[in-house]
Amino acid sequence: METSTTPARHALTTPQKWTIASTSAGFALENMDVMFLSFALSSITADLHLSGTQAGLIASVTNLGMLAGGLLFGLLADRFGRVKVFSHTIFIFALATAAMAFAHSLTAVYVFRFLAGVGAGGEYGVGITLIAESFDHDKIGKMTSLAAIGGQLGAVLAAIAAALIIPWLGWHALFVFGLVPVTLIYFIRRHLHESAAFKSARHARKPVQLRRLFATPRLAYQTGALMVMTTVQIAGYYGLMNWLPSIMQKRLGLTVSGSSVWMIATILGMSLGMLVFGQVLDHFGPRRAFGFFLLAAAIALFGILLTTNRFTLLVAGATLGFFSDGMYGGYGAIVSRLYPTEIRTTANNFIVNVGRLIGGFSSVIIGFLMDHGTLLMVMSFLASLYLLSLVTMLSIPNLRRLAPTAH
Repeated sequence: METSTTPARHALTTPQKWTIASTSAGFALENMDVMFLSFALSSITADLHLSGTQAGLIASVTNLGMLAGGLLFGLLADRFGRVKVFSHTIFIFALATAAMAFAHSLTAVYVFRFLAGVGAGGEYGVGITLIAESFDHDKIGKMTSLAAIGGQLGAVLAAIAAALIIPWLGWHALFVFGLVPVTLIYFIRRHLHESAAFKSARHARKPVQLRRLFATPRLAYQTGALMVMTTVQIAGYYGLMNWLPSIMQKRLGLTVSGSSVWMIATILGMSLGMLVFGQVLDHFGPRRAFGFFLLAAAIALFGILLTTNRFTLLVAGATLGFFSDGMYGGYGAIVSRLYPTEIRTTANNFIVNVGRLIGGFSSVIIGFLMDHGTLLMVMSFLASLYLLSLVTMLSIPNLRRLAPTAH
């Protein structure tokens, strides 16, 4: 359900600037926390003498925490306020991340990562909803994509911090930097305010219940279809970032530093893709925007098979990142317009975090295909997922009414 937003259409107001700055910073610090685990996982595994299964479950426990936090804080944000909940979720995941500095057993790692997931899981929906309720409809795609770029900046910061800290002080010290987000809470509480749309919805006292996402068969199908799309989005991202660097090391004989250059090029491609997708979404509408990017992502995957040297590898990686991850901010934009104000944050958190939980297992499937198949099979698997998402997207009736606003 669409709602009117602020009157500014060209220049950003001061509250709008603070909304974008705060959500971008929140997403950056959240992704930095997630990438800390990726960079430190080998050290944690060796230090605690973990099996592959035990180490793999750390990410799964984090994703479970994200789903739990997404449900809890989505409902709380829709009931008590987005800004108030936003500051609490940041506080929880910041302290839980820093607590990893004192994790000297597998049980402690699982507990702290679950708590970090609880805090991080609540942030996405709150941040996206704040943007959706602060900007006109023809700017939501651009602004949510701009905020999503913050997550990529967080990945770069994590890579730099890990390279400098782990060899010198060890993996425990890396997680101390999780306290950095606490400083963001001060600025959020000082400069962000609840939107007029939320105040109106709270005054109406409409019930905030998860079952409202499935209230009718049509709405239940819409929610399920959007979960399929976000699952594919997360599955593609995990496959791209977790497996392709090692695949390229074997294919072209790259060193770890060489694959790191590929990852940076891919992240730059992702960030540029987000900027472009946001503009395309606002100008052409979701069906055309997602349709083009999903089809292009399915095709771009096979470009990896054509790489013969480092230059073509960088081009293929950046191109794939552009189309595959450029869509990330768009999901929050369409969910925010498809669901009413009083259940908007819950919808964003539930749909995306279910996608995170299920999509995160793509690494296991890709690992199996790598052990028993070929690179072509891996790319075909991921391409089939994007095509599934395309068909699913086209089957959502309400997306047809989200036509682009006339310019």
